[in-house]
Amino acid sequence: MSLSLYDAVVLPMQQTVGSVQGVLEKGAQHYEARGLNPDDLLGETIHSDMFPLTFQLHSVMHHSLGALESVRRGEAGPPKNLESLDYAGFQAKLAETAQTLAAMKAEQVNEWTGKDVVFKMGEMSMPFTAEGFLFSFSKPNLYFHATTAYDILRMKAVPIGKRDYLGQMQLKR
Repeated sequence: MSLSLYDAVVLPMQQTVGSVQGVLEKGAQHYEARGLNPDDLLGETIHSDMFPLTFQLHSVMHHSLGALESVRRGEAGPPKNLESLDYAGFQAKLAETAQTLAAMKAEQVNEWTGKDVVFKMGEMSMPFTAEGFLFSFSKPNLYFHATTAYDILRMKAVPIGKRDYLGQMQLKR
């Protein structure tokens, strides 16, 4: 069996972004059914020393589509200029992210195999190959921030479970 860079990276990113879209939708429905504003969820954290839901959602986008764009450019860094969005704005941005991921061509992504990518933060510079960056940095970060977003919503009593976190699995067709 041969597994391409596209198969190993883009498809799981699509699944994870889709699952975050799903849990956000359930969060909105849960809050609105109770006469609450879903925007109130955006500042929530699991612990006082952690970033809020807004950062988790920005990071999901940054470590999925943003990571692929970084590989294409050959340079990556932490998220910057984080857009101020309301709950519906995050839902729309995640939908855009999902659409752009779905439109990516396997041939284009697979051409990046072995490409140099440098992660820069201040004076720090970390050299990677595309695979090393995506597998050891971006995907773990994507899963961390998706899980944290899920956990924040779960902590606020949104009725979600493991199936919601898993999203649309890659079933045999």
